[in-house]
Order: sequence, then C-alpha cells, then structure tokens
Amino acid sequence: MSGTFAIVNPPELGTPRGFAHGLIADAGGRLLFVAGQTAGDAALKAPRPVFAQQFDDALARVLAVVRAAGGRPEQIARMTVYVTDIDAYRESRPALRDLWLRHMGSHHPAMALVAVTALVDAQAMVEIEATAVLA
Repeated sequence: MSGTFAIVNPPELGTPRGFAHGLIADAGGRLLFVAGQTAGDAALKAPRPVFAQQFDDALARVLAVVRAAGGRPEQIARMTVYVTDIDAYRESRPALRDLWLRHMGSHHPAMALVAVTALVDAQAMVEIEATAVLA
C-alpha cells in the first residue's frame, strides 16, 4: 500500500522506475481533478528558463491545488506530464529525481509523459495535470 492506494505492478510489465503501472484507490474517497499547471506564477510572469526549474514550479502548483483541497502529495493517483522538449527532459532526469523526492517523497502515482509540439503558454516547457483521491 502507498497512502490509501494499493499499487498494481504486474511482473510481466517489468519494474517501473519513477511511476506505478496502476493504483487502486479505497472506495469512498473524493476525486480531485487538477487542471494542467505550467511554471508561470499567479501574476502570469514568465516561467524560469531551465527545464528542471519549470518542472519544479509546475509540480509545486499542482501540489498547491491538492493542499488547498485538504490533500497530501501521496494522495495523487495519476499524473500526466506534457513536455515540449523530450531531450531536455531526459537530460534533466538527475535534477528531476531530486526535486521529485523533495515534493513527493517515495510516492509514485500512475503516470504518463507526453511530448507535445507546444503548450498554450508559449514559454512553457512543462505542463502537469493530476488526479488525487482525497479521504
């Protein structure tokens, strides 16, 4: 179990690194759907120019929504990360691992990473959306 989830990682799919293949949530939780968050701040100032910094800021914004709803990071069941530069993502993995541990600890939701050509915020390199199951 991870928080309120039972982790589902079938051996035939291999051991996931940095995500879970599936999570089963306890019945009766409230679902929180977090809209895609980029690294811009509340004043819509331009995001920081480094990929890992944008990931850090976008994840912090997702967690701000989760906390405002009374939740915790380990209650995030799934997450989709959209990136405009897959190579920048790959090059940033060591830094991303460190910031993930700082924000999420050892919790790894079911995740997808999607490379896209652009995001609505032209300066954004990362957008993160999530679904949490709150007790």
